[in-house]
Amino acid sequence: MVTAAIARQGWGISPGGYRRLFGRVFSVAVTLLGLLLLTFSMGRLLPADPVLTVTGAEVDRETYERVYRELGLDRPVWEQFATYVGNVLTGDFGRSTTTGHSVASDLLTVFPATMELAIVAILCGVLLGVPLGIVAAVNRGRLIDHVARIVGLAGYSIPIFWLGLMALFVFYAKLQLVGASGRVEVFYEGMVTPVTGLLLLDSAMDGQWDVFRSAFAHIILPGAILGYYSVAYISRMTRSFMLEQLSQEYVIAARAKGVPRRQVVWRHAFKNIRVQLVTIIALTFGGLLDGAVLIETVFAWPGLGQYLTRGLQFNDMNVVMGAVLVTGILFLTINTISDRLYRILDPRTR
Repeated sequence: MVTAAIARQGWGISPGGYRRLFGRVFSVAVTLLGLLLLTFSMGRLLPADPVLTVTGAEVDRETYERVYRELGLDRPVWEQFATYVGNVLTGDFGRSTTTGHSVASDLLTVFPATMELAIVAILCGVLLGVPLGIVAAVNRGRLIDHVARIVGLAGYSIPIFWLGLMALFVFYAKLQLVGASGRVEVFYEGMVTPVTGLLLLDSAMDGQWDVFRSAFAHIILPGAILGYYSVAYISRMTRSFMLEQLSQEYVIAARAKGVPRRQVVWRHAFKNIRVQLVTIIALTFGGLLDGAVLIETVFAWPGLGQYLTRGLQFNDMNVVMGAVLVTGILFLTINTISDRLYRILDPRTR
């Protein structure tokens, strides 16, 4: 009754909108609980002794049992899971045995680095992939179309770590055009006070242009390589969507009426594929995190992927569970935002 009254007074969401909103919140909550259960089970099933991770291999039995009880491993599994959920809800992901810091503080440090890399990559993908796909579709069978298809095929065929190593060899070792590893030169580290965690943005806001140039020189190569794979996928899907629209009757009719081709492409055909592109771009952005694990390893990029890799190498389960959980939450967030944009751009789906 309350929601109906609000809707009648024109204050906002209709009763149906509230039901969908509550349904969405419930769905996200259930998914997060399932993700928590998955990460907890992974931490218990992997062949790594959490006690030995803390104490080291050379430990006497008394110390081993004491740490075993301190970690709560002597309690029932369901109680351990309930404690884990409660700790995560308060932002406590445990302590990393690798860094000695809390996992939450580590994640706050490494996550912006991965986000910055992914943002550069997706910008490359959107700014290059969408126009390339459209031009290829409009010029089907011509040279630019063949180039776009080769770009897409190469993006699916070339291993990202191999491409990263080759790019480092050419652009850093031979041409000296870009920085090598890390986010910035060593002597610039710590000169910018983190605000957003995005070094390019923070250094620009702080007026530290030397740091900005160094950060740009370090991110351009891993960002471009990671972005190349998004260019390949986005251009291929854009070409496919655009070809479908260009064969529709309304496009043929518009051309028959003498509407300029540019207007037909951008005002009519592109308008009808933008909803599909939103979904593709959102999925691509989420998929960049998979590629970031490899590209961060090649370029020693201090992000979430390298943090997760180091956690796996040293059996640091708190790190692994925390990184996996954050990645899952990010996927959920991206999907929720893309779903909302989908509804905004296409009123038929509301």
